[in-house]
Amino acid sequence: MALSRSPRRTLAAGLFAATVVFASCLQTGPAGARPTGDAAVGFGCATGAGGVKLDTTYNPDTKRYELNDPKRGNHKTYDMNGSTTGTGTLVTDDDNVWCDNDPRHRQADAVAAHYIHSVFWDYFLEAHGRKSMRGGCSRVHYGNESAFYNVATSCMTYGTGASASLRLTRIDVGAHEMTHGVIAATANLGYFGEAAGLGEAISDIFAVAAEFHAGNRADPGDYLIGEGIDISGDGTPLRYLDKPSRDGASKDYWYSGISQIHPHHASGPANHFFYLLAEGSGQKVINGVSYNSPTYDGRPVTGIGRSAAEKIVYKALTERMTSNTNYHSARQATLFAAADLYGQDSAQYRAVGAAWTAVNVK
Repeated sequence: MALSRSPRRTLAAGLFAATVVFASCLQTGPAGARPTGDAAVGFGCATGAGGVKLDTTYNPDTKRYELNDPKRGNHKTYDMNGSTTGTGTLVTDDDNVWCDNDPRHRQADAVAAHYIHSVFWDYFLEAHGRKSMRGGCSRVHYGNESAFYNVATSCMTYGTGASASLRLTRIDVGAHEMTHGVIAATANLGYFGEAAGLGEAISDIFAVAAEFHAGNRADPGDYLIGEGIDISGDGTPLRYLDKPSRDGASKDYWYSGISQIHPHHASGPANHFFYLLAEGSGQKVINGVSYNSPTYDGRPVTGIGRSAAEKIVYKALTERMTSNTNYHSARQATLFAAADLYGQDSAQYRAVGAAWTAVNVK
C-alpha cells in the first residue's frame, strides 16, 4: 500500500491477487416491479457474495434501472472498462435482475461493489449510529490489480487482475478501504510510525465487523482479511487477527522498533488486541474457522464479545485518538471508552487492560 499524504488510500498493484468464486444464482429473483417513483429494489448475483438485494433507481428517460442507491446517499456504481482515468459508465440493467451470465463477471463485480457499499454504510449506521457519511461512488474494472478509496471524492475503486479469475470485490477488501475514510474524518491517524499501523488495524477491525454484520452466507464473518482472494498463490489470507504472525511478517506483540516496519505488519498488535478483547485467548472455532490466539505472558484473556469490543474501539477512535496516537495512547483511549460505556469497575474495562497487556502494550 502506497503511503503518502494524498487523500487516495490504495492497496498497491500486486498486493492483492484475488480468486473469484462466482456464486451460482438463479436467473430469477424478487425483481422490483416498475416503481411509482425512482427508488426500486432489485436482486443481483454478486462476485463472492451470492444472491443479494440491491437498492437501485429506475430512470424513466432511458427506461433502465441504475446502480444508484437512493437510501445511501445516491451511491452510484460505475464500470471503468479497464481505464485508469475518469469515472467510467454508470452500470444499468433492463429488468432489475442483475444476474447476467457473463464469463467475465462484469455485472457480477458491479453488483458486488454496490452491495459492499451498502454493507459498509449499514454497519456504521446500525452499530454506531454514524450518519455523516457521503454516498460517493464505486468503480469496478479499473485497469490494474489495486483497490483504493479516495477520501476527497468518497469513491471506492476495485481493479481488475491479469485474468478473469482475479477479483477484488470482497466485503473485507472494500470495508477496509472505506474505513480509511472514517478514520480520516475522525482521528486522522497519520501515515507514518505507530499511528499508521493503528490506522491499518482499525481498518481491518471494522472490515471484520462489517463482514460479520452482513450475515452473508456466501461470505460469512471471520477474523481474517483477504481470505477470499489468493494473495500469495497458496490460498492463504492476507492477515489473521487471532495470531497476526501467521502471515509471516506481521507482529503479534508490540516492541520498541515497531514503528520502523511496514504499517500493514505494524498493525499486528492492535489486530491481536481486538481479537483477544472480542473472543479471548486459546483455541476456538467460529463460523467454521479455527483460531488459536496466544498472549505475550502466557496468561489467558477472556473476551467480552465482538459487539462490545467494536463499540469500545469506535468510541476511542472518534473521541480520543488523534493523528499522533501511538500504541500506548491507544491503550489509554480504549480504556477511556470502556469506562465511559461500561464503567471503570466493569468487566469490559478490565478486559481492555488485559487484552493490551496480552500484546505487550502497558
